[in-house]
Amino acid sequence: MRVGAIDCGTNSIRLLIADVKKASSEGEPPVVTDVVREMRVVRLGAGVDATGWLAQDSLDRTFAAAEEYARLIEKHKVKHVRMVATSATRDAGNRHAFVEGINQRLGVVPEVISGSEEAELSFRGAAATIGPVGDGRDLVVDVGGGSTEFVLGDASGVLASRSVNIGCVRLTERHLSSNPPTDGQVRMLLGDVDVAVTSVLEAVPVRTTTRLVGVAGSVTTLTAYALGLSEYDAERIHGSELSIDAVSSAAEALTRMTRAERADLGIMHEGRADVIGAGAQIWARIAERVAEITDGAVTTCLASEHDILDGIALSVAEARKRT
Repeated sequence: MRVGAIDCGTNSIRLLIADVKKASSEGEPPVVTDVVREMRVVRLGAGVDATGWLAQDSLDRTFAAAEEYARLIEKHKVKHVRMVATSATRDAGNRHAFVEGINQRLGVVPEVISGSEEAELSFRGAAATIGPVGDGRDLVVDVGGGSTEFVLGDASGVLASRSVNIGCVRLTERHLSSNPPTDGQVRMLLGDVDVAVTSVLEAVPVRTTTRLVGVAGSVTTLTAYALGLSEYDAERIHGSELSIDAVSSAAEALTRMTRAERADLGIMHEGRADVIGAGAQIWARIAERVAEITDGAVTTCLASEHDILDGIALSVAEARKRT
């Protein structure tokens, strides 16, 4: 079954057109085969943390990308499409302008989903491709532009989740005004991450984690840098396992660069150079905290190129089978 999945977050809008097929063996997840996977950095959530409002230029960039995606959806004869919107749109007082504009261009009403649903879709997308967890528990962490989702699950599915308002765009705007940031600015950012992790512990038994998996652009870009890649290679990145020390070292290096130095890296997607410092620091701090909370049982973390987009595609295929 060919389906379309669109994820519109604080930093980017992404499209997946995929063929979803039933797994060959019982108990295995369905197979998602990419036809098209696209990303545009539109910074929809620029300024939302301070103003509570989606800026018109941010909406215009997002609508332009939606028009591109509409053409691709038509070209590939996709009839079943689901679009979700996350942190920036949840927080914005004028989200109706976004919903109406997207519907006009795509013929789809975007679903402004809750943080818990975002977490579950991210877990499902990662779990379908990262490999079996066995008898253990995966903690999947989705570091976005406006929020970060924590979801703990095992072979049976999701056990607990929490969404918190820390993300690479939000914390860059809030704290990292210098280029590169000062030590004091980084300490303030890390303080926000620590507060967020403490709130996660109220809902998610992080101490029972046996494997840590990170998804989304901040995680995969940091992983590409830590692996020493000269250009972004999704196949090399997906499933890569790094020590938490290596993650912390890479985060420190990326943060200490100027924006121009980051932009010159072959691994850096356009539009990410100004926020990767915050994203890298968020991911590294979370990894360090998980190691502490699990008393050193978790010493490494994996990166997944598959995330909420894959989860959305699977949800579309399931919905169509039920009808």
